[in-house]
Amino acid sequence: MKNSILFLIVPLILCTACSEKEKKSVESDFSIEILDDEALGLLGGHGDIQEIGSGFKWTEGPLWIEDGKYLLFSDIPNNKIFKIDANGETSEYLNPAGYTGSVPRGGELGSNGLLLNQKGELVLLQHGDRRIAKMTAAIDDPKPVYESIVDNYEGKKFNSPNDAVYDSDGNLYFTDPPYGLPERMDDPTKELDFQGVYCLKTSGELVLVDTLTRPNGIAFSPDGNRLFVAVSDPEHAVWYAYDVIGPGEVKNKTLFYDATSLIGQKGQQGLPDGMKMHSKGYLFATGPGGAWVFNSSGKPIARIHTGQATSNCAFNADESILFLTADDYVLQVRLN
Repeated sequence: MKNSILFLIVPLILCTACSEKEKKSVESDFSIEILDDEALGLLGGHGDIQEIGSGFKWTEGPLWIEDGKYLLFSDIPNNKIFKIDANGETSEYLNPAGYTGSVPRGGELGSNGLLLNQKGELVLLQHGDRRIAKMTAAIDDPKPVYESIVDNYEGKKFNSPNDAVYDSDGNLYFTDPPYGLPERMDDPTKELDFQGVYCLKTSGELVLVDTLTRPNGIAFSPDGNRLFVAVSDPEHAVWYAYDVIGPGEVKNKTLFYDATSLIGQKGQQGLPDGMKMHSKGYLFATGPGGAWVFNSSGKPIARIHTGQATSNCAFNADESILFLTADDYVLQVRLN
């Protein structure tokens, strides 16, 4: 495939609350970089980036709800989940979302990753409560009442479950870095002396899949035979790939891509974080500078530059839109 570099500077619809100086600064940072012609099948002909929400504290966990044609996302410091509907209107969806206790505490309180289980119930990775839980109310009639799914490994509380994905059989794979703890790695309430990647089997058994310094985003290949995990460690900013041989069982751990050399460089805000797999086998992964698009061989074929530390991404049902949570913004990119 012929290699090429093409910069597409695209318009951004900005919030009216921003100053003119802020508008110009933010708009100039948005672009799409085509690294290989292979990416034109995904981004060619569209590729416009638009802001669809702003004014939050730190956005995460975007989740498209096809039945209602709306997007949910977490605002972690505010301990809330917000909703953007088909008309572009933003409203509060759940409060509290990640910490339901009555004793004030520090740290990142809210929910992080959001996903649906096989019954269509909303599953939340709750930093503040240090667990994975599901909302017991119907998704179209939300109430902040939760049922715990899993909250410990061998009797020790999780650090702060971050991101998760179900396999085709309903086994739940998730990551557990320390970001939700008030003092993170040095927090006195930290009970586990490692950061894990886990699998909660449909049988109820919890399996430790691997330990990494800062496990974060997680995704499967379309056929479910490969598992991808991001590591948001500034000293080792990488993505790993594993071959899946059974529920909670992996082998052949390989380095999928290493972005460590970019950390700290101008315009390379952020670390490997959330990601989603496209049905055609392309991995969309947030990382330094915005979002990366990898082919199945681990080759970057495009980069979506946001100018912001970008936390996560999600597709709508037909994969015509990519949603990005980037600092205090929610963005969308039109795809082919």
